[in-house]
Amino acid sequence: MSILSGKNVLLGITAGIAAYKTASLVRLFIKAGAHVKVVMTPASKDFITPLTLSTLSKNPVVSSFTNDDDENDVWNNHVELGLWADLFLIAPATANTLSKMASGNSDNMLLATYLSAKCPVYFAPAMDLDMYKHDSTKSSLDKLQSFGNVMIPATSGELASGLVGEGRMAEPEDIVTFIENHILSGLPLHNKKVLITAGPTYEAIDPVRFIGNHSSGKMGFEIAKAASKLGAEVVLITGPTHQNVNSSLINVIPVVSAQDMYNAVHDNFKSCDIAILSAAVADYKPKFVADKKIKKKDSTLTLELEKTKDILGSLGRIKNQQILVGFALETNNELENAIGKLKSKNLDLIVLNSLNDEGAGFGGVTNKVTIIDKNENSVNYSLKSKADVAQDIMQEILKQYHA
Repeated sequence: MSILSGKNVLLGITAGIAAYKTASLVRLFIKAGAHVKVVMTPASKDFITPLTLSTLSKNPVVSSFTNDDDENDVWNNHVELGLWADLFLIAPATANTLSKMASGNSDNMLLATYLSAKCPVYFAPAMDLDMYKHDSTKSSLDKLQSFGNVMIPATSGELASGLVGEGRMAEPEDIVTFIENHILSGLPLHNKKVLITAGPTYEAIDPVRFIGNHSSGKMGFEIAKAASKLGAEVVLITGPTHQNVNSSLINVIPVVSAQDMYNAVHDNFKSCDIAILSAAVADYKPKFVADKKIKKKDSTLTLELEKTKDILGSLGRIKNQQILVGFALETNNELENAIGKLKSKNLDLIVLNSLNDEGAGFGGVTNKVTIIDKNENSVNYSLKSKADVAQDIMQEILKQYHA
């Protein structure tokens, strides 16, 4: 999953030969999970057809204030289009369009949309060598950047004129990567590593049976997604679960037992900045594991259990600068027990679930939590989707991280 997933990307196309590359740009944005709309200057349609771009984007392409083939002359709302976008990319950005953008000229739909946009604006210049080096072009580039627009620098190579030099539009793959990296660099957890545990652990009784619990892992997976959207590099250590995630920022490490999880957590803890242990780790495991399937021959079966290693407590004893977050699932004396766990395990935050709250706990798509900090300040949240709960948790962590 790309940081662009779910974002509204508006692509503005101007009349340069590099416009032929915009079909690839649209496909790359769609592949990244973005929603794409295209606005063109009228002259750019000589280089690539609106039909191609509407087919790829699955949205109508806009190039004028009214549709020529519409008998009712319905107005294309440039303000609405500009407000729809989470980011606006103008590629290729010709010398003509750059000059108009810099001066505030608004003689076509693309320029009017640009002046209406409230989102970040990226532009990828494309023109011939002498045009790119001309003082008027340099002035336009400087002025646009002074407005807060972000330039995706042109590269050197063979140009349409046959000359070789600077002025070639960046390749579509490089443009998408540039935008992704620029977005990530502005996020609060950029260059930070977050360790998250999720799901249950299975403690073997014999080769086919185990002791486990009903944890689905969904809460931990949603926290991982929320952390990655804040720019973090995420290590997600998960017990057996049907949950899945597809993001270049999330490294999933599957484990089975509490010992497996203990080992994986300790392998990654020292290098992390934040650790969030949401897994439902078994408190006990069979002391002896049968090497063959236990036959059902007696009316009762006695298992001797022993404690598993306390992963959260072990991290609390060795933590340095890390923010350490634990979870408490309680059925009675909820707040008192959660605060006791917060103190005894040297945590910075604890997230309390009560099985007495309808819609909270294992297996469902919702949760209801109370978040308590090390000063025993608590915040009660209403019943929400686990995705929304994950965002609440990450916002509380950010308060601790930047305190």
